[in-house]
Formats: sequence, C-alpha cells, structure tokens
Amino acid sequence: LTVEYRHCEEDALPNEAISSSARGLLRGEQPRNDGANKMIFLEPSLDLPSELDLLEQAARAALDHQSAHGDLTLVLTDDEQLHRLNRDFLGVDAPTDVLSFPASETDPETGRRYLGDILLSVSRAETQARVAGHPLVDEARLLVVHGVLHLLGHDHAEADEKTKMWKAQGEVLALLGLGHVKISEK
Repeated sequence: LTVEYRHCEEDALPNEAISSSARGLLRGEQPRNDGANKMIFLEPSLDLPSELDLLEQAARAALDHQSAHGDLTLVLTDDEQLHRLNRDFLGVDAPTDVLSFPASETDPETGRRYLGDILLSVSRAETQARVAGHPLVDEARLLVVHGVLHLLGHDHAEADEKTKMWKAQGEVLALLGLGHVKISEK
C-alpha cells in the first residue's frame, strides 16, 4: 500500500488522486473495475498527518490479519455522498458511515492485486466517535478495518457471517490497541 495525502474539494480531485472507479462513484457513475491506481487516497483531512498514518496502519493490520495483499483506495468524504451511494447502489435511502466497493482485479502494469475502494463519511465518524466517547481517529480506524474486511469478502447480513466478521474485526482492533472501540449497530 502507498499513501498519498491531499486536501482538496471533490470538484478539484486530480485524475491521478483516486482510482477511476472511486472517481466515478463520486460523480454518480456505475462502479467500474479497472484497478487504475494503487494507493490509499485520503480526502479531506483529519487534523494531523500522523492520524493519516494510523488509517494506513489500520488498513495494513486488517490485510495482514487476513493474510491478504493488494492495493486499495480510501476516500474520506461526507454523509451526503455516502447517502447518495448507499441509495444508488444498495437501495438504502439513508446515510451510512462506510461503504466498500470490491474490485479484486490485477493491475496490468504492476501485476499487483487491486482490492477496491472504501468511502468513509468523516462527519458520520465524528458523530459516532462523540456518542461512543472516543477520539475521531479511533472511529475512523474502526471504519477502515470494517471497510477492508468487506473488500476481502466479509459481510454481516446473516448472523453467522456477522459473527465471523465481528470476530475478525475485534482481533484486528485488539492488535491496534483499540479493543475498547466497537462498531455502532444503529
């Protein structure tokens, strides 16, 4: 994984900043699985660059825990965008905290596996962190782990799937020193 940090508005996202599939999602297009770029892209900012390292660490910990390798895109955005994507792609007319769009393709230039895109609502994470009584960066790390697990095929629609996913998520969070942080079930 490589990390690139840029603070910019959605309309000013440079072409090389996020995968073409994530760019399309932000513009309301159907998901595409072309695996264009290999990076975690972070937009807009949490307060300190050191916190961005913690998000990368969370993604790496989830990948390591699952013995997975590959690249992904992480877009930090807002409730409005996640609400639209949740409605358009999952049929749920409500905002959400994190969405994952698996790609599982190979980059033809590098031969590296491209796992997909994770979009995280910073405003929703802020609210959830405040309600849970922990820092925003801890909530964001939880959501990154959750999103990576979705990219790797975990789900929580059925009780047995949820048990497996929550177990994996709890183990990764414990490795990160975040055993006290739990996903909101609302």
